Amino acid sequence: MPKKVYTGKVVSDKMDKTVVVAVTRTFQHPLYKKTVKKITKFKAHDEENRCKAGDTVQIIESRPMSKDKRWQVIKIIEGEGR
Repeated sequence: MPKKVYTGKVVSDKMDKTVVVAVTRTFQHPLYKKTVKKITKFKAHDEENRCKAGDTVQIIESRPMSKDKRWQVIKIIEGEGR
């Protein structure tokens, strides 16, 4: 089964080798048909501490690295951390 890949924005880079990435998805409500925006935050591993708050990054599913960390930063799409 292929691993999930999401694109999101870094909202926190205060931890060592870890960033918090907010992934926004929009979907239609099944009953009311209104477009709903849902934001999910993931803790992702950033080995070289390259990501800064505000960067747009791509994350991929990985093995558990700590209690909450199950994602890894693949690449920085947009931002200062390039």
